[in-house]
Amino acid sequence: MTPAASPEPPDDAGRPLVRAATPADAEAIIRMRSQYVLSAPMTKEWIRRCTEELAPRLEPGGDARAFVVDAPDGTMAACALGLLHPVLPAPSYPRGLAARVQLVATRPEDRRRGHARAVVSALLDHLADVEDVTLFELHTSAEAAPLYREFGFSGDPALMRMTRRSTSAVALPAARTNSSWVPPEQYAQALPQAVAFVCLYVTDENDRPLQLHSVYSPGHPWHMIGGAMELGERPWDAVVRECREETGMTVMGPPRLLATVFGQPRERRPYSTLQLVFDGGRLTDAEIRGLTLNPREHDEARVLPLTEWEALMPARDFARLRAVEEARRTGVAAYVDTWGDA
Repeated sequence: MTPAASPEPPDDAGRPLVRAATPADAEAIIRMRSQYVLSAPMTKEWIRRCTEELAPRLEPGGDARAFVVDAPDGTMAACALGLLHPVLPAPSYPRGLAARVQLVATRPEDRRRGHARAVVSALLDHLADVEDVTLFELHTSAEAAPLYREFGFSGDPALMRMTRRSTSAVALPAARTNSSWVPPEQYAQALPQAVAFVCLYVTDENDRPLQLHSVYSPGHPWHMIGGAMELGERPWDAVVRECREETGMTVMGPPRLLATVFGQPRERRPYSTLQLVFDGGRLTDAEIRGLTLNPREHDEARVLPLTEWEALMPARDFARLRAVEEARRTGVAAYVDTWGDA
Protein backbone atom coordinates (compact mmCIF):
# COMPACT_ATOMS: atom_id res chain seq x y z
CA MET A 1 0.00 0.00 0.00
CA THR A 2 1.63 3.22 -1.11
CA PRO A 3 1.42 6.10 1.38
CA ALA A 4 -0.38 9.18 0.10
CA ALA A 5 1.14 11.66 2.50
CA SER A 6 3.96 11.90 5.02
CA PRO A 7 2.82 10.72 8.46
CA GLU A 8 2.67 13.14 11.35
CA PRO A 9 3.20 12.30 15.03
CA PRO A 10 0.35 12.65 17.54
CA ASP A 11 -0.06 16.04 19.15
CA ASP A 12 1.22 16.87 22.63
CA ALA A 13 -1.88 15.36 24.25
CA GLY A 14 -1.43 12.05 22.41
CA ARG A 15 -4.44 12.58 20.14
CA PRO A 16 -4.21 11.08 16.66
CA LEU A 17 -3.74 13.67 13.95
CA VAL A 18 -6.48 13.52 11.34
CA ARG A 19 -6.23 14.87 7.82
CA ALA A 20 -8.64 15.17 4.92
CA ALA A 21 -8.20 12.50 2.27
CA THR A 22 -7.25 13.32 -1.31
CA PRO A 23 -7.71 11.33 -4.54
CA ALA A 24 -4.26 9.86 -3.89
CA ASP A 25 -5.71 8.09 -0.84
CA ALA A 26 -8.41 6.30 -2.84
CA GLU A 27 -6.58 2.99 -3.23
CA ALA A 28 -5.60 2.83 0.44
CA ILE A 29 -9.21 3.52 1.48
CA ILE A 30 -10.48 0.81 -0.88
CA ARG A 31 -7.94 -1.68 0.50
CA MET A 32 -9.04 -0.85 4.05
CA ARG A 33 -12.63 -1.49 2.98
CA SER A 34 -11.69 -4.76 1.31
CA GLN A 35 -9.68 -6.08 4.23
CA TYR A 36 -11.57 -4.85 7.30
CA VAL A 37 -15.14 -4.00 6.27
CA LEU A 38 -16.41 -6.39 3.61
CA SER A 39 -17.28 -9.99 4.47
CA ALA A 40 -14.76 -11.22 1.89
CA PRO A 41 -11.70 -9.43 0.41
CA MET A 42 -12.04 -8.08 -3.11
CA THR A 43 -9.98 -9.25 -6.06
CA LYS A 44 -7.26 -7.06 -7.54
CA GLU A 45 -9.60 -6.19 -10.40
CA TRP A 46 -12.33 -5.02 -8.04
CA ILE A 47 -9.84 -2.98 -6.02
CA ARG A 48 -8.72 -1.31 -9.25
CA ARG A 49 -12.29 -0.62 -10.35
CA CYS A 50 -13.32 0.79 -6.98
CA THR A 51 -10.19 2.94 -6.79
CA GLU A 52 -10.91 4.41 -10.20
CA GLU A 53 -14.49 5.07 -9.07
CA LEU A 54 -13.55 6.72 -5.76
CA ALA A 55 -10.56 8.86 -6.75
CA PRO A 56 -12.45 11.47 -8.86
CA ARG A 57 -15.23 11.59 -6.26
CA LEU A 58 -12.65 12.76 -3.71
CA GLU A 59 -11.76 15.70 -5.95
CA PRO A 60 -13.13 19.17 -5.04
CA GLY A 61 -16.71 19.19 -6.23
CA GLY A 62 -17.05 15.42 -5.92
CA ASP A 63 -19.56 13.71 -3.65
CA ALA A 64 -17.11 11.81 -1.41
CA ARG A 65 -15.52 13.09 1.79
CA ALA A 66 -12.97 11.13 3.80
CA PHE A 67 -10.64 11.65 6.75
CA VAL A 68 -7.69 9.48 7.67
CA VAL A 69 -5.05 8.85 10.32
CA ASP A 70 -1.58 7.95 9.02
CA ALA A 71 0.52 5.27 10.71
CA PRO A 72 4.16 6.04 11.61
CA ASP A 73 5.34 4.01 8.59
CA GLY A 74 3.30 6.19 6.23
CA THR A 75 0.54 3.68 5.54
CA MET A 76 -3.09 4.24 6.51
CA ALA A 77 -4.04 3.40 10.09
CA ALA A 78 -7.71 4.43 10.00
CA CYS A 79 -10.22 6.09 7.71
CA ALA A 80 -13.83 7.25 7.57
CA LEU A 81 -15.60 7.78 4.24
CA GLY A 82 -18.88 9.59 3.70
CA LEU A 83 -20.89 9.98 0.49
CA LEU A 84 -23.25 12.89 -0.17
CA HIS A 85 -26.54 12.29 -1.94
CA PRO A 86 -29.69 14.33 -2.65
CA VAL A 87 -33.00 13.73 -0.88
CA LEU A 88 -36.32 15.53 -0.97
CA PRO A 89 -36.01 18.52 1.39
CA ALA A 90 -37.83 18.71 4.72
CA PRO A 91 -37.73 21.17 7.64
CA SER A 92 -34.99 19.11 9.32
CA TYR A 93 -32.86 18.99 6.15
CA PRO A 94 -33.88 22.03 4.08
CA ARG A 95 -30.97 21.71 1.66
CA GLY A 96 -32.26 18.32 0.51
CA LEU A 97 -28.85 16.85 1.15
CA ALA A 98 -27.91 13.74 3.14
CA ALA A 99 -24.66 11.98 3.91
CA ARG A 100 -24.14 8.26 4.31
CA VAL A 101 -21.17 7.11 6.38
CA GLN A 102 -20.04 4.48 3.89
CA LEU A 103 -17.19 2.97 5.88
CA VAL A 104 -15.08 3.35 9.01
CA ALA A 105 -12.04 1.11 9.31
CA THR A 106 -9.02 0.80 11.60
CA ARG A 107 -6.16 -1.67 11.26
CA PRO A 108 -6.20 -4.24 14.11
CA GLU A 109 -2.80 -3.16 15.40
CA ASP A 110 -4.00 0.45 15.65
CA ARG A 111 -7.30 -0.17 17.41
CA ARG A 112 -8.22 1.07 20.90
CA ARG A 113 -6.22 4.26 20.35
CA GLY A 114 -9.14 6.55 19.53
CA HIS A 115 -8.52 6.47 15.77
CA ALA A 116 -12.09 5.53 14.80
CA ARG A 117 -13.56 8.18 17.06
CA ALA A 118 -11.16 10.78 15.65
CA VAL A 119 -11.87 10.15 11.95
CA VAL A 120 -15.65 9.86 12.46
CA SER A 121 -15.69 13.08 14.50
CA ALA A 122 -13.71 14.91 11.81
CA LEU A 123 -15.99 13.60 9.06
CA LEU A 124 -19.23 14.53 10.84
CA ASP A 125 -17.93 17.95 11.89
CA HIS A 126 -16.85 18.73 8.33
CA LEU A 127 -20.13 17.61 6.81
CA ALA A 128 -22.18 19.57 9.37
CA ASP A 129 -20.09 22.71 9.70
CA VAL A 130 -18.68 23.08 6.17
CA GLU A 131 -21.16 21.25 3.94
CA ASP A 132 -24.20 22.16 6.10
CA VAL A 133 -25.48 18.57 5.98
CA THR A 134 -28.15 17.81 8.59
CA LEU A 135 -29.25 14.27 7.73
CA PHE A 136 -26.81 11.41 8.37
CA GLU A 137 -27.18 7.70 7.72
CA LEU A 138 -25.10 4.60 8.33
CA HIS A 139 -25.19 0.84 8.80
CA THR A 140 -23.16 -0.46 11.74
CA SER A 141 -22.42 -3.53 13.82
CA ALA A 142 -23.65 -4.07 17.37
CA GLU A 143 -20.07 -3.63 18.61
CA ALA A 144 -19.66 -0.21 17.00
CA ALA A 145 -23.17 1.07 17.75
CA PRO A 146 -22.28 2.68 21.15
CA LEU A 147 -19.70 4.93 19.45
CA TYR A 148 -22.24 6.21 16.92
CA ARG A 149 -24.86 6.77 19.63
CA GLU A 150 -22.40 9.12 21.32
CA PHE A 151 -22.36 11.18 18.13
CA GLY A 152 -26.17 11.29 18.09
CA PHE A 153 -27.13 8.42 15.79
CA SER A 154 -30.17 6.40 16.82
CA GLY A 155 -31.55 3.07 15.62
CA ASP A 156 -34.58 2.86 13.34
CA PRO A 157 -36.51 -0.41 13.56
CA ALA A 158 -38.31 0.40 10.32
CA LEU A 159 -35.13 0.47 8.22
CA MET A 160 -35.06 -2.29 5.60
CA ARG A 161 -32.37 -3.20 3.08
CA MET A 162 -31.82 -5.67 0.26
CA THR A 163 -29.35 -6.50 -2.50
CA ARG A 164 -31.31 -7.47 -5.61
CA ARG A 165 -29.80 -8.56 -8.91
CA SER A 166 -32.90 -9.95 -10.62
CA THR A 167 -35.04 -7.64 -12.76
CA SER A 168 -38.17 -9.75 -12.34
CA ALA A 169 -41.15 -8.21 -10.59
CA VAL A 170 -41.74 -8.87 -6.90
CA ALA A 171 -45.32 -9.38 -5.76
CA LEU A 172 -46.33 -6.91 -3.05
CA PRO A 173 -48.74 -7.80 -0.25
CA ALA A 174 -52.28 -6.52 -0.59
CA ALA A 175 -52.92 -3.20 1.14
CA ARG A 176 -54.73 -3.33 4.48
CA THR A 177 -58.32 -2.18 4.40
CA ASN A 178 -58.43 -1.12 8.06
CA SER A 179 -57.21 2.47 7.81
CA SER A 180 -57.31 2.95 11.61
CA TRP A 181 -54.53 0.44 12.24
CA VAL A 182 -50.94 1.65 12.02
CA PRO A 183 -48.03 -0.83 12.07
CA PRO A 184 -45.87 -0.39 15.20
CA GLU A 185 -42.78 0.29 13.08
CA GLN A 186 -44.57 3.07 11.19
CA TYR A 187 -45.88 4.59 14.42
CA ALA A 188 -42.42 4.50 16.00
CA GLN A 189 -40.91 6.15 12.92
CA ALA A 190 -43.39 9.02 13.21
CA LEU A 191 -42.42 9.82 16.81
CA PRO A 192 -39.92 12.64 17.51
CA GLN A 193 -36.36 11.35 17.57
CA ALA A 194 -34.26 12.03 20.66
CA VAL A 195 -30.90 11.01 22.07
CA ALA A 196 -30.64 10.42 25.83
CA PHE A 197 -27.55 11.34 27.83
CA VAL A 198 -26.63 11.04 31.51
CA CYS A 199 -24.21 13.24 33.44
CA LEU A 200 -22.68 13.16 36.91
CA TYR A 201 -22.09 16.46 38.73
CA VAL A 202 -19.04 16.13 41.00
CA THR A 203 -17.24 18.75 43.11
CA ASP A 204 -14.36 18.87 45.52
CA GLU A 205 -14.95 19.38 49.24
CA ASN A 206 -15.17 23.14 48.67
CA ASP A 207 -18.05 22.71 46.17
CA ARG A 208 -15.90 23.62 43.20
CA PRO A 209 -17.14 21.77 40.07
CA LEU A 210 -14.93 19.08 38.57
CA GLN A 211 -14.97 18.72 34.79
CA LEU A 212 -13.14 16.63 32.21
CA HIS A 213 -11.34 17.94 29.13
CA SER A 214 -12.41 16.25 25.89
CA VAL A 215 -9.85 15.09 23.32
CA TYR A 216 -12.39 14.77 20.50
CA SER A 217 -14.93 17.59 20.86
CA PRO A 218 -13.33 21.03 20.45
CA GLY A 219 -16.78 22.64 20.41
CA HIS A 220 -17.49 21.35 23.94
CA PRO A 221 -14.01 21.19 25.51
CA TRP A 222 -15.09 20.79 29.15
CA HIS A 223 -17.99 18.76 30.43
CA MET A 224 -19.25 16.67 33.31
CA ILE A 225 -18.66 12.93 33.61
CA GLY A 226 -21.17 11.09 31.43
CA GLY A 227 -22.25 10.11 27.95
CA ALA A 228 -24.98 8.58 25.83
CA MET A 229 -27.24 5.88 27.20
CA GLU A 230 -27.06 2.50 25.50
CA LEU A 231 -30.09 0.69 24.14
CA GLY A 232 -32.09 -0.90 26.98
CA GLU A 233 -29.99 0.77 29.70
CA ARG A 234 -31.52 2.50 32.74
CA PRO A 235 -30.30 6.05 33.43
CA TRP A 236 -28.56 5.33 36.74
CA ASP A 237 -26.92 2.20 35.34
CA ALA A 238 -25.61 4.35 32.50
CA VAL A 239 -24.18 6.84 35.03
CA VAL A 240 -22.35 4.06 36.87
CA ARG A 241 -20.96 2.65 33.63
CA GLU A 242 -19.87 6.01 32.20
CA CYS A 243 -18.22 7.03 35.47
CA ARG A 244 -16.26 3.80 35.65
CA GLU A 245 -15.23 4.00 31.98
CA GLU A 246 -14.19 7.67 32.10
CA THR A 247 -12.58 7.95 35.55
CA GLY A 248 -12.14 4.47 37.00
CA MET A 249 -14.37 5.53 39.92
CA THR A 250 -17.41 3.54 41.09
CA VAL A 251 -20.23 5.84 42.10
CA MET A 252 -22.38 4.34 44.85
CA GLY A 253 -25.52 6.48 44.90
CA PRO A 254 -28.30 6.52 45.86
CA PRO A 255 -29.48 8.24 42.67
CA ARG A 256 -30.29 11.92 43.19
CA LEU A 257 -31.47 13.82 40.13
CA LEU A 258 -30.27 17.42 39.97
CA ALA A 259 -31.43 18.54 36.54
CA THR A 260 -33.27 17.63 33.38
CA VAL A 261 -31.86 19.34 30.29
CA PHE A 262 -33.70 19.31 26.96
CA GLY A 263 -32.43 20.49 23.61
CA GLN A 264 -34.59 21.11 20.56
CA PRO A 265 -33.56 19.75 17.15
CA ARG A 266 -31.20 22.19 15.49
CA GLU A 267 -30.35 22.92 11.89
CA ARG A 268 -27.27 20.75 12.00
CA ARG A 269 -28.65 18.05 14.30
CA PRO A 270 -32.18 16.87 13.37
CA TYR A 271 -33.00 15.27 16.73
CA SER A 272 -33.78 16.31 20.28
CA THR A 273 -31.44 15.72 23.21
CA LEU A 274 -32.47 14.79 26.74
CA GLN A 275 -29.92 14.89 29.55
CA LEU A 276 -30.40 13.66 33.11
CA VAL A 277 -27.84 15.12 35.51
CA PHE A 278 -27.26 13.23 38.79
CA ASP A 279 -25.39 14.28 41.95
CA GLY A 280 -22.02 12.55 42.22
CA GLY A 281 -21.15 14.02 45.61
CA ARG A 282 -17.96 15.61 46.86
CA LEU A 283 -14.49 14.14 46.40
CA THR A 284 -11.40 14.64 48.50
CA ASP A 285 -8.21 15.91 46.90
CA ALA A 286 -6.77 12.40 47.14
CA GLU A 287 -9.80 10.93 45.36
CA ILE A 288 -9.51 13.49 42.59
CA ARG A 289 -5.82 12.74 42.14
CA GLY A 290 -6.71 9.05 41.98
CA LEU A 291 -9.04 9.40 39.00
CA THR A 292 -7.90 7.33 36.01
CA LEU A 293 -8.93 9.00 32.76
CA ASN A 294 -9.56 7.14 29.53
CA PRO A 295 -7.01 8.76 27.17
CA ARG A 296 -9.26 8.11 24.17
CA GLU A 297 -11.84 10.50 25.66
CA HIS A 298 -10.21 12.87 28.17
CA ASP A 299 -6.76 14.18 28.97
CA GLU A 300 -7.39 16.27 32.10
CA ALA A 301 -9.65 16.49 35.15
CA ARG A 302 -9.78 20.02 36.52
CA VAL A 303 -11.42 21.65 39.56
CA LEU A 304 -12.24 25.38 39.49
CA PRO A 305 -14.65 27.78 41.20
CA LEU A 306 -17.88 28.06 39.23
CA THR A 307 -17.18 31.60 38.02
CA GLU A 308 -13.82 30.62 36.52
CA TRP A 309 -15.43 27.98 34.31
CA GLU A 310 -17.33 30.59 32.33
CA ALA A 311 -14.33 31.73 30.31
CA LEU A 312 -13.47 28.15 29.30
CA MET A 313 -16.85 27.01 27.97
CA PRO A 314 -19.51 27.95 25.42
CA ALA A 315 -22.23 30.09 26.99
CA ARG A 316 -24.87 27.37 26.76
CA ASP A 317 -22.58 24.82 28.48
CA PHE A 318 -21.86 27.24 31.31
CA ALA A 319 -25.56 28.05 31.73
CA ARG A 320 -26.23 24.35 32.19
CA LEU A 321 -23.39 24.01 34.70
CA ARG A 322 -24.64 27.02 36.65
CA ALA A 323 -28.19 25.60 36.77
CA VAL A 324 -26.89 22.26 38.06
CA GLU A 325 -24.78 23.97 40.73
CA GLU A 326 -27.79 25.96 41.91
CA ALA A 327 -29.92 22.83 42.02
CA ARG A 328 -27.51 21.10 44.38
CA ARG A 329 -27.09 24.23 46.51
CA THR A 330 -30.82 24.92 46.86
CA GLY A 331 -32.17 21.37 46.79
CA VAL A 332 -34.58 22.28 43.96
CA ALA A 333 -34.10 20.24 40.79
CA ALA A 334 -33.39 22.31 37.68
CA TYR A 335 -35.28 22.11 34.41
CA VAL A 336 -33.52 23.56 31.37
CA ASP A 337 -35.31 23.48 28.01
CA THR A 338 -33.27 26.01 26.06
CA TRP A 339 -29.94 24.17 25.94
CA GLY A 340 -28.51 24.45 22.46
CA ASP A 341 -30.91 27.20 21.30
CA ALA A 342 -28.10 29.72 21.00
